[in-house]
Amino acid sequence: MSAIDTGRRFGTGPLARVASAVHTFLVVGVLLLLTGAPGLVVLVLLDRSAGNIPLAAACAIPAGPALSAALYALRWRSNDLTDLEPARAFLRGYRMNVAGVLKLWVPWLAWEAVLGINLAYGRWTVAVTVLALLAALWQANALVIASLFAFRARDTGRLAAYFLVRTPGVTLGGAGLAVLAAGLVLLWSEAVLALAAVGFAAALLRTSRPMRAEIEKRFVR
Repeated sequence: MSAIDTGRRFGTGPLARVASAVHTFLVVGVLLLLTGAPGLVVLVLLDRSAGNIPLAAACAIPAGPALSAALYALRWRSNDLTDLEPARAFLRGYRMNVAGVLKLWVPWLAWEAVLGINLAYGRWTVAVTVLALLAALWQANALVIASLFAFRARDTGRLAAYFLVRTPGVTLGGAGLAVLAAGLVLLWSEAVLALAAVGFAAALLRTSRPMRAEIEKRFVR
């Protein structure tokens, strides 16, 4: 069957594009859950106590590479509606980025765990909350950069901090996503957040467009 025949078979209209997007989201969402499952299962079973915060942070370690792979797969989704292989893109992104992402993800989790313990015991509540939010926004930028570009870890960290100020719209969008994610966990559970993770990845990819465009223009040769 020729490429033209294949295109006609699958269609090129709005319905075909919606079906392609839904297929991609479902596949990426399932793979994201599977790769993050080792920590998620334990995390959901943990009591919400200050003593479990370090363990909760450790359980979240697999989520970093999983989110990175999801960002990669969603970003490089083919415009060819007959090329429905999001699983291949996800796995390629996971292999390429796992080491680089963990270099930034693990220290960030450790820092958030320290802040979380202080917050749980009511120490410097306002300052700790602000620091935790800033760290989360920095990590959101770093995750996008590490997932889509090939910089060294320290350069990724510097760019993530730089764009917190350089692109306020991206930072504001990230803040909204962080508040929404925290709300889902507080009102329901980590499992609900995990089920919605692919949607958060897509939203993060969209809000980060100005940052990605400037990186491609100024820092990528």
